[in-house]
Amino acid sequence: MSISRLLRSSAKKITYDIIGCEVIIMKEVTIYTDGACSGNPGPGGWGAVMIYLSTEKELSGGKVRTTNNEMELTAVVEALSALKEPCSVTLYSDSSYVVNAINQGWLPNWKKRGWKNSKKEVLPNLLLWQKLDELLIKHNVTFVWVKGHAENEYNNRCDALAVTATEGVKAQMKGDLPIQ
Repeated sequence: MSISRLLRSSAKKITYDIIGCEVIIMKEVTIYTDGACSGNPGPGGWGAVMIYLSTEKELSGGKVRTTNNEMELTAVVEALSALKEPCSVTLYSDSSYVVNAINQGWLPNWKKRGWKNSKKEVLPNLLLWQKLDELLIKHNVTFVWVKGHAENEYNNRCDALAVTATEGVKAQMKGDLPIQ
């Protein structure tokens, strides 16, 4: 089957790039993420909704002592890590911290400076930023900022997942639930 016929006959939503004679076909995935923290630092949670065609998958988790920024970044890393193959991703987040780091070029600058910020301090959440950097090599990701706690259904769903995960962490801390 010719490449053009394959692309026309595909029922899947795909993105393709032609590099030399090689065609790379990537599934188009939409991801929404959010993080929450009760206190900063304090117990926190994160949530993500991943959408491919008509399939939606929700992810969430939490941590006993964390920050809001760490949870926002964790949501992005966990969602991208859950992808089983390289994908073309549109990722929506209400975190200026995450979106600006990518869209305003902060991440490459941190990397050039040996993973230090403009004050020459070791970058907070270093391991998460390094993991995200690896994932951005694997996936073609476009970051889009959305206003939090507004009318975006999926952002609100991610917020609910993150808050529920935070409440779960708090319950574990009180001994109401077993720590997993």
